[in-house]
Amino acid sequence: MTQSERGTASETVATAPAGIAGIPANDPASISSGIPADISAADIPSGIPADVQADITDAAPAPGARLTAREKRWILYDVGNSAFVLLSTAVTPIYASSLMPDDGDIVSAWGYAQTIASLVIALLMPLLGSIADVQGMKVRFFIGFFGTGAIACTAMALPLAWLPFLVVYILATIGLNGSLTFYDSMLVDTTTNERMDKVSSHGYGWGYIGSTIPFIGCIALIFGGPSLMGWSTEACTRASFVVTALWWALFTIPLLTGYRQIHYRATRDRLGEAVRGTFRELGSTFGSIRRNRPLWMFMIAFFFYIDAVNTVISMSTSYGTQLGIDSTQLVVALLVTQFVAFPCAILYGRLAGRYGCKPMIVAAVVAYMCIVFFAAFFLRSAAEFWILAILVGMFQGGIQALSRSYYGKLIPKSHANEYYGFYDIFGKTASIIGTFLVATTTTLTGSASLGVLSIALLLVAALAFLLLQKDSTRG
Repeated sequence: MTQSERGTASETVATAPAGIAGIPANDPASISSGIPADISAADIPSGIPADVQADITDAAPAPGARLTAREKRWILYDVGNSAFVLLSTAVTPIYASSLMPDDGDIVSAWGYAQTIASLVIALLMPLLGSIADVQGMKVRFFIGFFGTGAIACTAMALPLAWLPFLVVYILATIGLNGSLTFYDSMLVDTTTNERMDKVSSHGYGWGYIGSTIPFIGCIALIFGGPSLMGWSTEACTRASFVVTALWWALFTIPLLTGYRQIHYRATRDRLGEAVRGTFRELGSTFGSIRRNRPLWMFMIAFFFYIDAVNTVISMSTSYGTQLGIDSTQLVVALLVTQFVAFPCAILYGRLAGRYGCKPMIVAAVVAYMCIVFFAAFFLRSAAEFWILAILVGMFQGGIQALSRSYYGKLIPKSHANEYYGFYDIFGKTASIIGTFLVATTTTLTGSASLGVLSIALLLVAALAFLLLQKDSTRG
């Protein structure tokens, strides 16, 4: 533990007296992490909060042990929110387009909607994340954003014109992405550093496969509802938003009933002081990130490679459409990606446990380079698009899951929300550059293949920073 980490952790729990069985004196971080495993309740001093006492007495599972109940509850939220993500990718843009006038431009409107939602989250999350690092505040902010997202998702089922519909969709997206920032930071309270890769990978893996259940049901409703129930296709599509919101809410309940915030920078009675010092704390945190060279180098690398990953996801359908691939083939290929990503994300977590988290991230970046080259030079038919879908599924979940867990290992746990707020800024702002690069290159050269190939520039930059970064998680 570094000296700075000790300083922040000292605000988290009472100092243990010297000689308590296995608890080093003046090392609260070792207390709040649930280590060591052989401490009984009688060994714990009275000054430590009850919720932390519970985590001390619970033996930390071995890295290879089965998932604990707490870890499973955390994973289930990925299953819930991923349903909205998948529906937003495949159904929502088509429905929004049907609401627009004949001379409307859904591509521009949808792009502006995504940009507005991303900018709002990027601006809010560091500030709110700093406040959420106060004891008990993390789950409150999570509930607020999740509730906003689920209610807005339900409201998308109202018979709205295209502009109000996009406004409601923006609110739902802000709710989703805001909740994910606090959800990601809950990982440090849910498991240990040694198990983060496994738990995060299971989250993405089960999220991929779980999201297909309501999605298939919604697709069946949209295509079969008119003949079976006499509803219009538009009404069936609106009903799919309600189904998705209910699925999202159902799989959020376990997390809400079982989560405890273990790491925090200030206790509840210091909330006012913490809020007043938020802006000063943000400046201090950003300075700490800049001074922490391994963390700073990773964040720059993450900025580039996650942009490439997101660009491949967002541009693949439009690229396939331009190549003349049937829309039904594109939707089925999207489902194939989800099914392939499920086992591969979990496998990636296991491989990270054997070979290390960073080496597997590097391997995924190299794999994405190969995917980009394949898409640029060989993708010409539906069969090749299916190959692309399988390749993306093999690495997409793994690189996303390990990025989340690797970042969690690099940051101080008591400031997790604040740090994940900056993580969110890098991820959201990165979503803009890749698509702009593809569009600009395609326009200047007149070749969509060269536009896709330009994504490789982002991956090369990311690989350079990863290779220069020293992996501080491996001693």
